[in-house]
Amino acid sequence: MSSCVTGGERGALGTLRRALEVSPGLGEGLLTVVFLALLAAAGRVVVPVAVQLTLDEGLQTEHGPRTGLVLAIAGVCAAAVLATAWITYRMNHRLYRSIEAGLATLRVKAFRRVHGLSTPALTGERRGDLVARVTADIDQFSTFLQFGGMFLISLCQLLVGSVVMFVYSWQLALMVWLVFVPLVLVLPALQRRLSEAYGRVRTRGGDMLAATGEAVVGAAVIHAYDAGDLIGRRIDTAVEAHRRAQSRAQRLVAVTLSSGEVAAALAIGGVVSLGVLLGVGGRLTAGELVAFLFLVTLFIGPAQMSTEVLNELQNALAGWRRALAVVDTPVDVSDPGPGGTYLERGPVEVRFEDVAYAYPDGPLVLRDVSVHIAPRSRVAVVGETGSGKSTFAKLLIRLADPTSGRITLGGVPLARVPFSSLRRRVVMVPQDGFLFDTTVGRNIAYGRPGATDDDVRRALRDLGLGSWLAGLQNGLETPVGQRGEALSAGERQLVALARAYLADPDLLVLDEATSAIDPATEQRLQRALEKATRGRTAVSVAHRMSTAETADHVLVFDRGRIVQQGRHEELVAGPGRYAELYAAWMSATGAR
Repeated sequence: MSSCVTGGERGALGTLRRALEVSPGLGEGLLTVVFLALLAAAGRVVVPVAVQLTLDEGLQTEHGPRTGLVLAIAGVCAAAVLATAWITYRMNHRLYRSIEAGLATLRVKAFRRVHGLSTPALTGERRGDLVARVTADIDQFSTFLQFGGMFLISLCQLLVGSVVMFVYSWQLALMVWLVFVPLVLVLPALQRRLSEAYGRVRTRGGDMLAATGEAVVGAAVIHAYDAGDLIGRRIDTAVEAHRRAQSRAQRLVAVTLSSGEVAAALAIGGVVSLGVLLGVGGRLTAGELVAFLFLVTLFIGPAQMSTEVLNELQNALAGWRRALAVVDTPVDVSDPGPGGTYLERGPVEVRFEDVAYAYPDGPLVLRDVSVHIAPRSRVAVVGETGSGKSTFAKLLIRLADPTSGRITLGGVPLARVPFSSLRRRVVMVPQDGFLFDTTVGRNIAYGRPGATDDDVRRALRDLGLGSWLAGLQNGLETPVGQRGEALSAGERQLVALARAYLADPDLLVLDEATSAIDPATEQRLQRALEKATRGRTAVSVAHRMSTAETADHVLVFDRGRIVQQGRHEELVAGPGRYAELYAAWMSATGAR
């Protein structure tokens, strides 16, 4: 991510430590889980021991088979198996509960951090990759941790089994360990290479999701410009890069799995050969040799699983580093919280004092901006595309902070206003009029939590939009579709304006609110805007100069500076940038 830390500098232990700091619930009940794992491992060793006792003490005796002892051993063995199953269930239940609680905390923190980033920071991120970081990457680690519960039992099984093997025959036990020592020695090097490989896999996966998501969201544009082949090639490239990264990682996995298989074959062959020699020499009974083979099987399972777990661990750690990178991204627009200064209710006075702003790693887009906006005034902000007028609006509602200078609302520095107060007192209607995939009524109700349908209808009537609502097929229950695609651009703006009006702000900021709509809808929207801004401080980023004609004050931006300001009549009567913009607009509208 361009503005998120990569997290790639952390090793496995560093990642786990940071994860426990972010999600302390992951460590809850860990001692209980380990204790239950040891009990489960001990239960699994009961069967080999029972086999040895059955052969040596129950069957191969001087006086013939001891049926009673064999049945007793079988009963104890059955009880141990049932007890082991119950203990394993309790351990997994406790482990999964801790895992999901901890990862839920991580998901919440990641999503909240995303919402806490400034608009410029989010603009620099690819949406598909960002979504992958806070969903699929965390899910990958959830899957690994749940699988890791079984591996924990296996590790305990390996330790307990090793103790029993040394009791039966230290020679055979030592040989088994010596066979697996080389594998243990090469695992760290394989771990590092797997970590790098799966880091690339997760990155390429994010690239693939980003490319695919862009193609889905931009499907209409792709069809309109017959750009399917071009976008298809971009997706193919991303998919191929992901395939190559996955293939390289899987080749390393194949090496680790093959190494485990070779070690297992050598261990079993060595136990059989050496065990027969020890048996012939009278230092090992038949029951002990058979039991030892059972124990070797219990030993080999965890040893082979360790390579698979290593594979999954690196994949999971790569994903978790990406998720933690979101959580660890510095918040560039911080909330002062309860220690800040709350805005008083009423129309807001706005001041910009020598404000400059530059996007991350970019040149200044605003410079030397100083302006006073009086309470209850309606201000239009005009200028060519790229002149800085939308950036001015974003700074005003604190979607970003100035690079230098200061902004005050009602005499209070904007950076000192808690978000809870700012979002109640200052509301923006964005250019795209974004709507959620629900109904018209619910989209409007987002403006004020707890608002009822009657509140929504009252707001629409206040704005003169009652007839528009009556014309909708299902009234407030009319679905808007994803991003509001079931409505026209103008209708989306009407819903967005009604949502802002329902919030009842003291300062209303409108970013190109009348752009890209038909003249009839514009008239309806202009009437609604007149009512929505009445008695409030209102700042409108104007695309159409008709907004400037009715404003109390006009700010003219050019190349990041305010080059003119005043009333429409004054500005259009004299020379300057405003008169040029107005003449160009009149010529364009006249041409239509």
